[in-house]
Formats: sequence, C-alpha cells, structure tokens
Amino acid sequence: MEKNKTKVTFKGNYITLLGTEAKPGMKAPDFTVLGKALNPVKLSDYKGKVVILSIFPSIDTGVCATQTRTFNKEAANLSSEIAILGISNDLPFALGRFCGAEGIDKVETLSDHKETDFGLKYGYLIEELRLLTRGSIVIDKEGVIQYVEYVPEATNEPNYVMALEVAKSLV
Repeated sequence: MEKNKTKVTFKGNYITLLGTEAKPGMKAPDFTVLGKALNPVKLSDYKGKVVILSIFPSIDTGVCATQTRTFNKEAANLSSEIAILGISNDLPFALGRFCGAEGIDKVETLSDHKETDFGLKYGYLIEELRLLTRGSIVIDKEGVIQYVEYVPEATNEPNYVMALEVAKSLV
C-alpha cells in the first residue's frame, strides 16, 4: 500500500497517511463514495462545476462539526457553479443525522467508509485509525486540482479562506 509522505499529526502524534498524495496541477481521480441514502456518488457527477472537498475525520467531533457548519454557511455566498462535498469515513446515517439536526443543506456530506476509495486515491486515509485526515481540495471545472491542504495537526480547522478564495477565482 502506497504511503503519502505528507507529515501530519493527530493530537500531537505523527500518523501514517495511506494512498497517493494529491497535488495541485494533477488530474483529480474519480472516486465513489456513499450518499445519505446509501447511493453511490462520484466526483464525475459534478463535471463542469468547481468542487470544494471538505475532508474530516468524524462529524461527531467539535472541529469537524465546525468545519461542516462553516462551509455550509459560506456556501450561501457562492455561485451555483461551486459544489461543496464534505467527506469522512462516518456512516451515511451519522452524516444524515447531523445534517438534519444542524440544518446543513448546502454541503453534501458523503461517506468513504465502505471502500475508502477517496481516501486512498487522494492520500487522506489514516492507517492507524481508518479515518480520513482533515483538509480541503479545490478542483476546477476541467477536473484539475487547483488547491490542496492537509491540515498539519488533524485536530485543527482547515484554512477556509484559501479554499473559498481559490474556488471563487475559478468561476
């Protein structure tokens, strides 16, 4: 199994990221994850849109909940040509419960739990925990990665401003 060489810590301890490191300029690999109704959702379903991937370990933690709420709030100010996908290894039921309780309606939350297809293709899968590390990726309308963040300490929030600025510049 390929290991991503990016240095990331979780609660101060270094973790091992599995998969291929995502980098700006590379073609975004298609992936399949599960929607809230257990339906397959692919990156290619968003062809022709700018896509922000908001990646997090678990919706049931404070920082992950804040990340999802923040991107959901910011989505109200974005063009309809920008889609925000929240991806974690949480079960689709947990994601659906959270979004229902919190009124999350602009970020589409998706589960990589079943096959870890996203985590391995983008180098976000934490070997020690089988969770995704925190970060964000912006993909342009042509399917090319324009911005990548692996948050150095996975318990910290991502750089929302950078991801949103890059996405807005691509519309």
